[in-house]
Order: sequence, then structure tokens, then C-alpha cells
Amino acid sequence: MSMVDDPIAFLRDERWTVGVLGLGYVGLPIAVAAARKGLGVIGFDVSARVVDGLAGGRSHVGDVSDTALAEAVAAGFTATTDPAALADADVLLVCVPSPLGRNRQPDTSYIEAAADTIADIARPGTLIALESTTYPGSTEDAFLPAVERAGLTLDEDVWIAFSPERVDPGNQLGPSDIPKVVGGVTPRSGEVAAAAYGRLVSTVHVVSSARAAELTKLLENTYRAVNIALVNELAQLAHELDIDIWEVVEAAATKPFGFQAFAPGPGVGGHCIPLDPQYLAWRARELK
Repeated sequence: MSMVDDPIAFLRDERWTVGVLGLGYVGLPIAVAAARKGLGVIGFDVSARVVDGLAGGRSHVGDVSDTALAEAVAAGFTATTDPAALADADVLLVCVPSPLGRNRQPDTSYIEAAADTIADIARPGTLIALESTTYPGSTEDAFLPAVERAGLTLDEDVWIAFSPERVDPGNQLGPSDIPKVVGGVTPRSGEVAAAAYGRLVSTVHVVSSARAAELTKLLENTYRAVNIALVNELAQLAHELDIDIWEVVEAAATKPFGFQAFAPGPGVGGHCIPLDPQYLAWRARELK
């Protein structure tokens, strides 16, 4: 059985190799989780410092202990700065940064660089899944031209999907415990990607398209940003009215439907929450 002949059966039943592009706070935990599942894992990063540290048994990601890294290495995980090593992978997971550029517009240069790398090494029988948060349409924009340059045919010998990372740094839940939303650029690609992620995580939720999956992630984080902003505005009002905002939030949380408690604080932070609403707003403006 091969990936080309029957990708779903191959991904479900055989031992395959996953290549992870980007070994940061998203990619490294996924790589370690895949190694725990008994899969072959090739990690690629452009940073020699990162790769050398991993080779020396030192994790640079808080959610991956040195012990967990050592166990992954013992199970066969390798890290490299040589993209040619990814040619041995059956599944390629793209976990690169997606920051904001000038004028708070999406900077997809890292995603585009990953697509260029894949165009150089992809072979028949490859699943490509983007995990980096981005605007609806990004997966198609970056990776369809890449596979065409590689001489591959979508849904015949290559499959493309989007499955947004849902990392919550410091949370006890690891990548295998958090449900994964998966959407293919075609229905067939979605089915193939779901089979792959079914080996990596406990729950897979398939949506109709990569665009739907991309918008799902933006909804999740925009919802969080909006509600953090809302409770902070209410906290200021409550202070002026001499009302305890914590008492109000606790009371509102007794409602068993239609309300989720958010706590006031310094505002949104982290790698994703402040950025993702900007991706959504930019995409909406582009439609005008």
C-alpha cells in the first residue's frame, strides 16, 4: 500500500513520516506529539540556533520539556536546517510565523517561503497542511501554485488542507488533546487530511473547505479579543460607578446559557489574539 494508491488507508494504517516546517511554539509540540504516536518525524527550521539546541537536548519551547524532547529523539525525531530532508516526508505540516507587516497588513512571507521550499522537495504522495493562522484563501494562494511548479496534480498525487493551530501556552492540554478543525482546498483533500490528523489527535472536526477552516480560527481569536476588550471597558465603567466588576462577572456567569465569563486585565496579548482580528479586518476590506 502506498500514499498514492490509497492515501486514506495508508495514513490510517501504516507508519508514515511527518515533516514539520517551523519548530517554534506551534511546530515543536506537534513534532514531539507525532513522535509519541510512533510516527517518523523530521523537523525543519531555518534557525541553526534552534536546531543546534534541539540536537543538544535543549528545548526552547516552554510547553516541551527537555525530557519530552529526549523521548521524542529516542523515538526517531530529528531536526535539521536542510530542507532536502523533507523529501522523505509523507505529510508536511507548515507551522511558520504569520505576523503583521507594514500598516498592520498580513505578512505572509514566511508562508510563501515555506511554499517555495515545498515546491522544491514535494513528491507524488504528499499531504500539505498549513497550520499558521492567516486570512481565508491563503492556503490556496500559497500552495496551489507551489504544487503546480512541482509538477504535481491536486487530489491525484498531492493533497492540500488547512488545520489551524490551537496552541494555548502553559495549558496542560497538549496538541493531541485539543480537537482539530480540518478543511481541504477540495473535499478529497479534506478527507485525506482528516485521516492524517486522526493519527495525531483525539478529535477531528472536518469543515467544507480550507477557507472555512481559516475563518474558523479568525472567529475564535476575534471572539476572544472582543470579549476581553468588552470586559475591560465595563471594568472602567464599574470603577467610576463604585461597583465591583468581579462580583458582576461572577453573577453573570451563573446564567447557564448565552454567557462566557471573561476577566478584566491588562488587555489582549500573546502571539495571536492581538493580530488575528487585523487579518480578518484586512480580508474584509479587500472585498470592497
